[in-house]
Amino acid sequence: MLDDTIAALATPPGEGGISIIRLSGSQAIAIVAKVFKPVKGPDLATTRSHTLRLGFIVDPVSGESLDEVLVSVMRAPHSYTAEDVVEINCHGGALATSRVLQLVLRTGARLAEPGEFTRRAFLNGRLDLAQAEAVLEIIRARSSRGLTAALDHLRGNLSRKIGELNERLTGILAALEASMDFPEEVGEVDPENLADLRRILAGVDRLLATWEEGRLLTEGLKVAIVGRPNVGKSSLLNALLNQERAIVSNIPGTTRDTIEETLQLGGFTCRLIDTAGLRETADELESIGVARSKKAIAAADLVLVVVDLQTGIQDEDRRVLESVRDKVLIIIGNKLDLVAHDINKKLADLESFAGNYPRVAVSALKGKGLDELARKVQEIVLGGRALAGSDEPLITNARHRAALENCREHLASAIKAWEEGLPEDLIAIDLWSAADYLGEIIGATAREDLLDRIFSDFCIGK
Repeated sequence: MLDDTIAALATPPGEGGISIIRLSGSQAIAIVAKVFKPVKGPDLATTRSHTLRLGFIVDPVSGESLDEVLVSVMRAPHSYTAEDVVEINCHGGALATSRVLQLVLRTGARLAEPGEFTRRAFLNGRLDLAQAEAVLEIIRARSSRGLTAALDHLRGNLSRKIGELNERLTGILAALEASMDFPEEVGEVDPENLADLRRILAGVDRLLATWEEGRLLTEGLKVAIVGRPNVGKSSLLNALLNQERAIVSNIPGTTRDTIEETLQLGGFTCRLIDTAGLRETADELESIGVARSKKAIAAADLVLVVVDLQTGIQDEDRRVLESVRDKVLIIIGNKLDLVAHDINKKLADLESFAGNYPRVAVSALKGKGLDELARKVQEIVLGGRALAGSDEPLITNARHRAALENCREHLASAIKAWEEGLPEDLIAIDLWSAADYLGEIIGATAREDLLDRIFSDFCIGK
């Protein structure tokens, strides 16, 4: 597989300023040298690494020039894949790019499989598996915080943490096996190893504790806006989106279905869902909307309960609150701009209604209080922690979480067996399994089918 030279379009198909065709492999430079005619200077085969050359792609059979291009050369091992890499920067037309790519394939390259460039970077030791997955996380990042976490993984911070835990674990295993194989020379295992095993378990637990925050960074926060009819839910959605997405009317029951949009709120990607007003109704269409609203609320990570400061808290508001008490909530008092004459009483009523839940007063119409709402969202998600500067890398990948949970299970089993004085070979079995699961995260013990599954999620040119 690594003997082939692969090629693929590394930029999105279609029209654009530039299209990049990437080649990687031992014949990458030789293949492009056959079809590239530089404007001046030596042949591409003798070009120094990390050099950009101007010239034309020419079909060696017909002599036809296909495009004026810039060609960059990156010689092994100082490239993305640690192999010879050539990138042809074409004009961004679909036809020109396609013709250049087809010419390269006819000249000796084969079309790359999804994720094959990054897979080669992993197989050639330039990236470990967690870093390789971080490449895809960067591409798919939908929030500034998600991008920060992905870059942290690409820099190797998670891999270093996993590597440290694994090194300590294998050290304990070595001591345990030496004690079993050479009991007279080595003697019993130092009891300090059990204490260190507990510390390793605590380290795994600290990583697992970051999962919920990491999940929200990658998957986004599902936020449902709820309340009785006509409290300003759709106006709040429009204000947060800064566009007229939902129909706003003084007629109760205008919103008869859920409306979903994505935006950045408090540094997180939020899938914001405007729901139909929650109330009992004989209207068949409105009833369907209310049923869909309840389904959206059940799936939400966060619920914004909107009340109308102008009309004041009503029994219907209390029923809405009671129906969502099992969710994570923020209480929002809307129409702040209409209660200036009685603001202190209205805010006191809002505080009494909210009780221990976070609350914020806003004017969706005027855009007031939205920054405070974003801060409340951030406080709830982070629980008072700051993402930037944390010593603990975030677990954002479900595969990593599963491996850590399996590792934890075996560590806990080994500690219990040790404490109960069970045979050392039984303890060692659990410790080897725990080490395998840690190694799986960074690719030290990854199976071929796992690699196939991971890299199949990548695009062809990455």
